[in-house]
Amino acid sequence: MAEWIYFIHPPRENFAATMTDAEKAVWAVHFERFQRLLAEGTIILVGPTLGATNTGIAIFEAPDEASARRLMEEDPVIAGGFARGELRPFRVSLLRGRD
Repeated sequence: MAEWIYFIHPPRENFAATMTDAEKAVWAVHFERFQRLLAEGTIILVGPTLGATNTGIAIFEAPDEASARRLMEEDPVIAGGFARGELRPFRVSLLRGRD
């Protein structure tokens, strides 16, 4: 199974501190989806960068680029236009607890 990373670029600086109620609602659904994908074994790691630039990352497994792109594009914040996604192939080289 191949590993992938997608970056989640929100629409503005300091996004986490300035989210509207509508944005908070869709980001809550986004987080619930990640929790489900983690429980299913798809997700390896997710989280945002902190500070003024709140870029999110999601590292996950998918069999091919089409499947990886679909997983990214079905993210509610990307599908709803609340963030821009950027997909790249990835390799987990070292992982605490695994290596």
